Amino acid sequence: MRIFSMLVKWIDPFVAYLLGSVILATLLPCSGSIAVFFDYLTDAAIVLLFFLHGAKLSRQSMISGLLHWKLHISILAVTFILFPIMGMLLASAPGLAPALRSGLLYVCLLPSTVQSSIAFTSLAKGNVSAAVCAATASNILGVFLTPALVAMLMQIDGQPSQISLDMVQRIAIQLLLPFVVGHLARPWIGNWIANNKALVGATDRSSILLVVYTVFSQAVIEGLWTKYSWFDLSLLVVISLAMLAVAFVACWWISCKLRFQREDFIALLFCGSKKSMATGVPMASVLFSPHQVGVLILPLMVFHQVQLIVCAIAARRLADRVGAESNKET
Repeated sequence: MRIFSMLVKWIDPFVAYLLGSVILATLLPCSGSIAVFFDYLTDAAIVLLFFLHGAKLSRQSMISGLLHWKLHISILAVTFILFPIMGMLLASAPGLAPALRSGLLYVCLLPSTVQSSIAFTSLAKGNVSAAVCAATASNILGVFLTPALVAMLMQIDGQPSQISLDMVQRIAIQLLLPFVVGHLARPWIGNWIANNKALVGATDRSSILLVVYTVFSQAVIEGLWTKYSWFDLSLLVVISLAMLAVAFVACWWISCKLRFQREDFIALLFCGSKKSMATGVPMASVLFSPHQVGVLILPLMVFHQVQLIVCAIAARRLADRVGAESNKET
């Protein structure tokens, strides 16, 4: 009983919710009309999240976020330079099937996440305005950079992939538009948002939990637990942890060299170390043949779960540290 109580104190509640979402998706995966409903619910939560962040941020914060070019370049460098280098090294590493190694390389070529990067940056009391700009820019550039990197590094046979503008339009409609609308509504609802910060925090967490449940449900239905052994999955988890560790250290080193403030370091940490499943899965269906997609996105699904859990722990620790320092000052 004592050991159980110690574990409860050690485990972050949000991490427990994430693990619960994975277990729920394993035991009761959503499918059919229910899956469609959860997809719409997840989209609605993401739209609400960006609307609230748009209403929350002042015009001055947005301008400072856009002008912080050193931070944006640092995030793009980690996303599209450091990670591809790691992917090329992993592509020749022994111990995994060639298809899984190719999948790890594909993970490293993807852009950053948007909603979870901003959610974790907000949770950790970081520079949210810069995170919004950087994560969105990463996804828009990723529509062009990822296929180019795939063509150069993965040596795919067949016809060259064509880049679709549908992804850019979806990002603009689902993310930028509600953010802009929320910011335009700030004069009327800004004070209410400031007095109800718990609502923004609940939206951050709920949007992440919904994404975890829906994407993992799809993976379970497609036979995640039957196609590959526990050794394969465990090795993917270890490799994902190692990749995140390298990215975290690189972000810390860059922040020290460029003398970033704590808020900017947090934005760099959570935008630079993440990889987008929302962009990666539909892009894979365009870039690869149908029989290749399932194997190639398995490392992405594993990395996605690992990054959410690790970043949840890191965000909570950073938020607690900021809160403790604020209490000391007062």
